[in-house]
Amino acid sequence: MIFVTKFLADSLNMCSRLLAGLILLTSSVLFAAERPNIVFFLVDDLGVMDIGANNPNTFYETPNVDRLAKEGVRFTNGYAACSVCSPTRFSIMTGKYPARGACTNWFGANDAARFRGAEYNDRMPLNEITLAEAFKEAGYKTIYVGKWHLGPTEEFWPKNQGFDVNIGGWSRGNPGQGGYFSPYNNPKLPDGPDGEYLTDRLAKEAVQQIREAKDSPFLLYFAFYQVHTPLLAPEPLIEKYRAKAERLHLPTGGKEILAASGEQNANGKPIQIRKIQSHPVYAAMVESMDTAVGKVIDSLREEKLLDNTIICFVSDNGGQVNGPTSNLPIRAGKSWLYEGGHRVPYIIRLPHGKGSVSDVPVITNDFYPTLLDLAGLPLKPKQHLDGISLKPILEGGAAPKRDALYWHYPHYGAFPGGVIRKDDWKLIRRYEDGRTELYHLKDDPFEENDLADKEPERVKQLAEEHNQWLQSVGARFLREKNGSEPWLPPYKNETIKK
Repeated sequence: MIFVTKFLADSLNMCSRLLAGLILLTSSVLFAAERPNIVFFLVDDLGVMDIGANNPNTFYETPNVDRLAKEGVRFTNGYAACSVCSPTRFSIMTGKYPARGACTNWFGANDAARFRGAEYNDRMPLNEITLAEAFKEAGYKTIYVGKWHLGPTEEFWPKNQGFDVNIGGWSRGNPGQGGYFSPYNNPKLPDGPDGEYLTDRLAKEAVQQIREAKDSPFLLYFAFYQVHTPLLAPEPLIEKYRAKAERLHLPTGGKEILAASGEQNANGKPIQIRKIQSHPVYAAMVESMDTAVGKVIDSLREEKLLDNTIICFVSDNGGQVNGPTSNLPIRAGKSWLYEGGHRVPYIIRLPHGKGSVSDVPVITNDFYPTLLDLAGLPLKPKQHLDGISLKPILEGGAAPKRDALYWHYPHYGAFPGGVIRKDDWKLIRRYEDGRTELYHLKDDPFEENDLADKEPERVKQLAEEHNQWLQSVGARFLREKNGSEPWLPPYKNETIKK
């Protein structure tokens, strides 16, 4: 009798364990199936005023991006971590400020003027746990399509940084002369038919990857080469915007499109910027980018995946205003430390999300923890040190607490300098001589009224906070040239000489 009782008890225990295991396995499978897909659009050099959602008077036509903005959260104070591309790309992939990894300039740059630019790393280190690696670890298929520009050799390219698939990503920061049309001369993108347009091809590849990955959670990172120079687009689209400019009586060239920036180049000559949006080729490039976004979103809808997909849209820096586009009335553009240099289109759409607008200052470092949090995956605070999860904002709650936003650009894209934005105050520091500019962005969003002389105590306080941050991330600075030494923050005891 005792034996029978024990046998029955053991059998029940075994059944219980099997049932518990089956429930756990089933729960895991269901949870994996319910995990949201991620589609991340990163556009190169797209200005904050280049999309209709931010600028109803834009010359360009962006219906798909505008629709995305209406269905998601549009951040009016969305920032790139740098005013040039590679550092911002580093910030998205790592959740860190570029200065922390000494990745402060676009990879391959060699800058010098009055001083030599800071020494910088030209690759994203392999020991970083990238955004892709975090999602791959959680069972996601990870797909990269487009521009990479985060390392000089293949060991630093997408497949060695967490992506299962790499279509088109390599060392180059732009496709090169003629590179927007096949043959592409890209080792990670087979040539298409002669005359095939690169953006159309990448959209086609992205759609195909979605169809192949639809039965498991996936991260699709679509990084456009668009709208970076060289300015090239299909002729019918160019002609459309030539006709539009003529119909609207807009000049497309000549002195009437130029405005003084108030700055000088390294040779002491005034820098001029474009004051109106009317470039037909650039407009055609913007539209082809927007069409590609639409194709990807349509494919999600067709595969019945849209209601389980988080979509992000952002640019890596401000628009290039000394040539193809204008950010006005936002001040300056790419390479500058004014708002036009690092304020960018910044949109996140949740599944079944309701459209809203947030004026909370956010930065590209925030995507890493935000996407993990939204997917229900463990955060990696030792990795994404400089980002915060925006999930509370996206779900209609209060903004997470953050002390300030910081920038460090010790290079000569425009002028070398750093920035701290705290609340509505923005301090710009020029590294050549230590001069400062102070703006109150709520009252002066276009940075027209420098308050540094009127607010010396505030300048001192913000400069000290910026110094503390620079020291905490191990920031590197300008180097001497011809025996002359640049300004350094007070905590630096000597100039870095190399």
